[in-house]
Amino acid sequence: MSLVGSYVALSKPLVAVFPVFLLAWLRFGLGALAMPHWLIKPASEPAMTKSTKKLLFLESFLGNFMFTICMLYGVSMTSAVSAGVIMASIPMAVALLSWAILGERIGIRVWLAIALAALGIALFSLSKSELLTHANQALETNQLYKNSAWGNALVLAAVLCEAAYAVIGKKLTGTISPKRITALINLWGFALMTPFGIYAARGFDFVQVSVGTWLLLLFYALAASVWTVWLWMTGLKTIPAARAGVFTVMLPISAALIGVTLLGEQLDGMQLFAFALCLTGVLLATVPERSSPLNRQA
Repeated sequence: MSLVGSYVALSKPLVAVFPVFLLAWLRFGLGALAMPHWLIKPASEPAMTKSTKKLLFLESFLGNFMFTICMLYGVSMTSAVSAGVIMASIPMAVALLSWAILGERIGIRVWLAIALAALGIALFSLSKSELLTHANQALETNQLYKNSAWGNALVLAAVLCEAAYAVIGKKLTGTISPKRITALINLWGFALMTPFGIYAARGFDFVQVSVGTWLLLLFYALAASVWTVWLWMTGLKTIPAARAGVFTVMLPISAALIGVTLLGEQLDGMQLFAFALCLTGVLLATVPERSSPLNRQA
């Protein structure tokens, strides 16, 4: 999640150069070129059932394709603050889906960690001042909020997609290796994004893209399609999905740190307090508890 936050922050220059769907298509394409050897089935791995194949498709369709579309269009129709507050519900959504679908029992400490994580992300979003530059632009402001209900609904749909990604990933790690999951869902993402990518590529001047931008694109593709997915799936093999959901708070924290250290942004007192809440939630979710029958049941 920390790596996700870093490449989200560093992808700003890429979005300024490439159309969004072209960028996503290139990301999946480069990712596919980086890990063809991960597609090979280990001898110890059982053959995939129809149910597993459906889950792989849903993992990519919901977690890669639909999440991207819902988030991009949702944020474009609502305010950054509203989107951030809604995104704060990701840990809670992951916990509820893991309870409903996987039957995970969630202890009090994890629920408290989830609450602190959600509160921290919400406070961070509320403290951001991204929309202040539009205060004197009434026309832009009216257009921004004109479809805010639809925008908020799409961001909420993105939250559900992200929660489904965590829960389905947990289920897949029971039968498929993290590396193979990473490679397979990336291929599905490439296939789903190809029609949109080809359309966006028509008329795009690739020659004008600088060497530095291509190198940044390479880092973005490897981080987004390979490293972060493999790390996430490897972690899900050993911890409950609900606990993993708490770690989504590292995304805004690392993105903000990259913004401060590399992009010249600043943090205020409220944002620092929000980050403290988020980190407290992570600590609650990860510090070992005393071994007892009650804790083992939770």
